[in-house]
Amino acid sequence: MTSDSTVVLGIEIPSTDPVFVGVIVGVHIPLGLACVVAGAVAMLSAKGRGRHSTAGKVYYWFLLAISASAMFLSIMRWAENYHLFILGTLSFASAWLGRKAIRDRWRHWARLHVTGMGLSYVLMLVAFYVDNGKQLPLWKDLPHFTYWLLPLAVGIPLIVRALLWHPLVRHPSLR
Repeated sequence: MTSDSTVVLGIEIPSTDPVFVGVIVGVHIPLGLACVVAGAVAMLSAKGRGRHSTAGKVYYWFLLAISASAMFLSIMRWAENYHLFILGTLSFASAWLGRKAIRDRWRHWARLHVTGMGLSYVLMLVAFYVDNGKQLPLWKDLPHFTYWLLPLAVGIPLIVRALLWHPLVRHPSLR
């Protein structure tokens, strides 16, 4: 631990401010974990009503909350964290677009939903790795730019795969 950071469970938090540390530990980390789990459940579940839509709603509302906490934390340390503000905003905006497309049944809503929700998840992971990669096993040995590129390099092909192969996207008549 340096004089201007706090270590919690082996993770260095770049502040000694009790509000900052409290929001990180008590709000931001639990919301992040909930988003990762809910998003994964939604992605891996059969599409439609039931588990997929329930997990998707949980993901969306937790993503709103984690984006708000990221914005609050970024404002507290703007010079160091403005990029996390931008990533949080883009992540939630992508989820909003994906949710709005399916709720209002826009033209090509399935494509927009898959793209928006998938991109929101990838951007959330980019923010995590950009902020924490330097402390993670294996990741800490990589150059900093890979914290930005690896989640995109994995996530974008998966989104493209879903856009090319998912039945609701390929065959709009199945909707």
